[in-house]
Amino acid sequence: MDMQAATKVLRERVGSDSGLGTTLKLDCGSEGKVLIDGTANPNTVSNHDGDAACTIALSLDTLGRLILRELEPTTAFMMGKIKVSGDMSVALKLQNLL
Repeated sequence: MDMQAATKVLRERVGSDSGLGTTLKLDCGSEGKVLIDGTANPNTVSNHDGDAACTIALSLDTLGRLILRELEPTTAFMMGKIKVSGDMSVALKLQNLL
């Protein structure tokens, strides 16, 4: 899955109100970033880089596996496939989107 496809799926899952209530960035390094703004009305999902309450660093492959539900977020965290910085409670809300 490429970044454009991942962003499209996340945009569909977030919809107009994700219930996130804050900002979350998925940082895939040189492959790109996805910024979910749960404070905007309606919520937005973009590939812009910006400040977020929580940033999750992961590979594009891991993001794709999470989106396809081939990998559980908690398992990915325990395996060291994702690194969380910022507000951990926001990262826990991501499980509802994935």
